[in-house]
Amino acid sequence: MKLVNKFLKTLAISSVFVASVASAEVAVIVSASNGNANLDQDTIARVFLGKSKNFPDGSQAVPVDQNAGTASREAFNSTVLGKSSSQLKAYWSRLIFTGKGTPPKESGDDATVKDLVANNPNLIGYVDSSVVDGSVKVVHKF
Repeated sequence: MKLVNKFLKTLAISSVFVASVASAEVAVIVSASNGNANLDQDTIARVFLGKSKNFPDGSQAVPVDQNAGTASREAFNSTVLGKSSSQLKAYWSRLIFTGKGTPPKESGDDATVKDLVANNPNLIGYVDSSVVDGSVKVVHKF
């Protein structure tokens, strides 16, 4: 009986954690000096899937991923790209094998990605909206 109670408590705590992660708002960001305003989900997905190398204004767009396993990355992959981690791994494996693409560089957590994007107008990344400040511009939220 103690084991069942312990399991139920663990399950309840896990459910609360998942609900809080799932409800966190993620912001797609560019440098405050980047001339692009709002970007639609399709444009963002095309950049992160290697199908487009430019922002709508013609300037170079370089996507920056968070490290695998972060809550922001999981939310971004499923919501914006419509793919799971394993689907993305297979997608990039095919492109790398055929020489047709390179995945975005993994560059850390929310704070690290925000700092990188803030200092380079060509970068585009995503972070938990709670870390957004004046150094970056939000171009899409979900």
